Amino acid sequence: MAKILVFTELNGEHAKGVALEILGKLNGHNVDCVCIGKTPKTAIEEMAKNGASNVFSLQSTGLQNYSAEGYAAALKEIIQKNNYDYVFAGSTSVGKDLFPRLAGTLNCGMASEVTNFLFEGDKFLGTRPLFAGKCYAKVEILGPKPHFVTVRPNALGMNAAAKAGTGAATDVSVNVGDIKAIVKEVVKGASEKLDLTEANIIVSGGRAMKNAENFKILNELADVIGATVGASRAAVDSGFAPHSMQVGQTGKTVSPALYIACGISGAIQHLAGMRTSKVIVAINTDPDAPIFTKADYGIVGDLFQIVPLLTAEFKNLLLK
Repeated sequence: MAKILVFTELNGEHAKGVALEILGKLNGHNVDCVCIGKTPKTAIEEMAKNGASNVFSLQSTGLQNYSAEGYAAALKEIIQKNNYDYVFAGSTSVGKDLFPRLAGTLNCGMASEVTNFLFEGDKFLGTRPLFAGKCYAKVEILGPKPHFVTVRPNALGMNAAAKAGTGAATDVSVNVGDIKAIVKEVVKGASEKLDLTEANIIVSGGRAMKNAENFKILNELADVIGATVGASRAAVDSGFAPHSMQVGQTGKTVSPALYIACGISGAIQHLAGMRTSKVIVAINTDPDAPIFTKADYGIVGDLFQIVPLLTAEFKNLLLK
């Protein structure tokens, strides 16, 4: 049985979903969680429910805002102190930036963007996509431990049968030394919706949206069903949406339970970023659009007529 640490990011009072997915998949191993800063009681309870034995809250001056240098120094101390075999994190913007630095600092191996994994005894065997998801590789990590792993959000799913852990909460004071680059301020976007990479439902628009103003019909649908709005590269390049909304090979890779593509033709670059969605619904006026070859459900028609109808129907369902 491996000794494992899960780096857990917070979303307000809650633990981010990808950390809970990882915990559920690791049920049966000796698993601890670690957060930076004071961890809310709600988040601790969520981690304990999904199998965390201990929850460490690392505290130090210089960690008020995210710093790869500071976070790496803090995590290095707790990892070495407890001799973990594996350290997991979500493949979020923070995880992608932090874990390569941390693995390099400790001269240890790493598997990134894993979409599934299992253990044979204490041996890790992971699955990760290659060539924009056209094929999958089975990977293992060699060399000294701990081994580092980042997992794509929404790839594993929640484990409803996860056995709860004790979730003993401990505040740990760490010394991060002199941080050379200090983040003085973090300016957050106005939207309170989940980031695309973590969203369970995504509604995306393509060049057929015609202008930025028309994205309001997608926002209205998203508000009703609790979705996050995305865009294709064509829509972003046309100035209809910011790059932060782009889904695809040069944008964000997503794996929601439901992906609704509105006016998106389905170029290979876009499919590379959303092909692992559990259910894909496509709306397009062109019955031969490539997106229909990947869609579970297709609607041939004008999105400006269909999307408002969907919004109205979902509203009616929620009122019943």
